Amino acid sequence: MATNSRTGGATAPPATTTPAPTLTLKAGTSWNDAWRRCLAAAPEAFRDDHVLNLWAGTWQADGRSLPATSPVDGSPVAGPPRLDRDTAHRAVRAALDQHRAWRQVPLEERRARVAATLDSLTAHRDLLALLLVWEIGKPWRLARADVDRAIDGVRWYLDGIGPMLAGRTPLDGPVSNIASWNYPMSVLVHAMLVQALAGNAVVAKTPTDGGLACLTLASALAAREGIPVTLVSGSGGELSGALVRAPEIGCVSFVGGRDTGAAVATAVADLGKRHVLEQEGLNTWGVWNHTDWDALTAVIPKLFDYGKQRCTAYPRFVVQRSAFDEFLAAYLPAVRTLRVGHPLAVEHPEDPFPELDFGPLINAAKAKELQDQVAEAVDRGAVPLHRGRLSDARFLPGQDTSAYVRPVTLLNPPPSSPLHHAEPFGPVDTIVLVDTEAELLAAMNASNGALVATLSTDDRATYDRLAPQIRAFKVGHGKPRSRGDRDELFGGFGASWRGAFVGGELLVRAVTNGPAGERLPGNFPDYHLMP
Repeated sequence: MATNSRTGGATAPPATTTPAPTLTLKAGTSWNDAWRRCLAAAPEAFRDDHVLNLWAGTWQADGRSLPATSPVDGSPVAGPPRLDRDTAHRAVRAALDQHRAWRQVPLEERRARVAATLDSLTAHRDLLALLLVWEIGKPWRLARADVDRAIDGVRWYLDGIGPMLAGRTPLDGPVSNIASWNYPMSVLVHAMLVQALAGNAVVAKTPTDGGLACLTLASALAAREGIPVTLVSGSGGELSGALVRAPEIGCVSFVGGRDTGAAVATAVADLGKRHVLEQEGLNTWGVWNHTDWDALTAVIPKLFDYGKQRCTAYPRFVVQRSAFDEFLAAYLPAVRTLRVGHPLAVEHPEDPFPELDFGPLINAAKAKELQDQVAEAVDRGAVPLHRGRLSDARFLPGQDTSAYVRPVTLLNPPPSSPLHHAEPFGPVDTIVLVDTEAELLAAMNASNGALVATLSTDDRATYDRLAPQIRAFKVGHGKPRSRGDRDELFGGFGASWRGAFVGGELLVRAVTNGPAGERLPGNFPDYHLMP
């Protein structure tokens, strides 16, 4: 037995570690597998190595396809066939013709066609989810949930659409949808099918950063059932004249960032056009006179779903200074359990899909931007409280990992940092300490409006007193709030939302005409009306 030279005692044998298993791609889940299935499922929309645009009721071999890569491993995937400005205007004019015909179709026939579309989406559920994994990096569990929420949500409208349309008529022109890449099914396809059910033709632009093949397949299944869908690709600057400003458009529905949203808002306000503009806000979680730390520990990993790349993520904690030690004792063990990696990497090809909290960010450029913001914030005084390790993540041997970012938690980001006032859209939490209720509210309202917020406090009376002063559309008591499904309403305060609110009956009201002089619930330039 070896001895320790300093003590003369026995030296313990060196610790042994079990090497991490070599991972492989789950059988049948490669991009080539998914693409072959798309070619078989919708040959009218997919070609050998690219997709087509859908307008005038026909799949069109136009546009200039750009290269694209998967955030999962940097490998090539289908790129968007970008239209020019003139072709986009032709597509919108054709959509108006479809709209005028579709608005005359009886409701029962519209319901039957939408129901048939949902059946087709259900039959292709796993393929749609697999496309989401490759195109936008969603873990399998979240990708399937995105598909299921779209299908289940529209079925709810099928059952209840009659009373919602009482005394209402379709708009004068089609609804134009410009949405971000993070929820192609549960936000974009869901909205498109409800808009069509209400009697409108629908136009959608594929997101620039991902979701092209998934949206193409979903649109192909809808078009087969006679749903008047237009799906086009192109740059926002090139297509905005057609999709936002064109007189044929009856309503603009936008989901995205504040900069682009502000430009859209200016255009629709000048034209007096119906609009629904969901924009980002810094959603905050306040902790004040709180002691149920086990509940907080349990919820922390869930807040990192999809790497916080969602409009209802909570990237900011506002914590009572006197409780900061207890907060950290609850927070840090939870954040250390996060599971990150390649969404399709398994030990054996036939293993089930891995259970992950998140995979890559949407692309390597976004990952680098966020890493640079973190480094700059630390250089300017932010205190790093936690930094995960990508060495612990699940990756395939030699794969490109440039779009992956380790989870990070920073204390007190400096006011000069974007992480102080803007949504990072990545797995970065920031913590701000406060001493008074006034400071708590000021810190929770740092971004001039948000979509959701939460206040953890033991005293219900304290929650009831403070919650109305938090400028978020939904405020939870110790629990996260979400966009919601079915009859749950959704909107935002301040700069996080412009135009009509949605969800439940409000979504139908937003895309139909009601009585003369009707004021829709929403956040408009000349009024703000809560439901």
